[in-house]
Amino acid sequence: MKRNIIISLIGIAVLMPLGLISRQIGSIPNEIGDALWAMMVFCIWRIILHRKKLSTIALISLISAFLVEFSQLITWPFLVAFRKTFVGHMMLGQGFLWIDLLAYTIGIICVFGIFKVMGKKTIKSLIVC
Repeated sequence: MKRNIIISLIGIAVLMPLGLISRQIGSIPNEIGDALWAMMVFCIWRIILHRKKLSTIALISLISAFLVEFSQLITWPFLVAFRKTFVGHMMLGQGFLWIDLLAYTIGIICVFGIFKVMGKKTIKSLIVC
């Protein structure tokens, strides 16, 4: 349990700067940053729901990412103002794009796969010992 939380914290610590850097390099498509953001969302949910199955965390992460993207269609003044701040823009994005949903899905599938493989390697190494 603690191992999963530590790995998720490390994931966040790695994914956050990678996502920020991806936005600074013009040759990197925005969708890469979106996928990295979704992977970070998965890591956050993994910390919060550390006792749940990975598939449940993946589903909740995907729903969360989709809700954030669809929330970009809402133009309430306070929400628009918050999105114009750095933190608001990083958390909620700006401007709905269908392609972002695909990027989120790919990112979550990737991080789900990484956690799944890491879990199997841990189990195998425990059996060998």
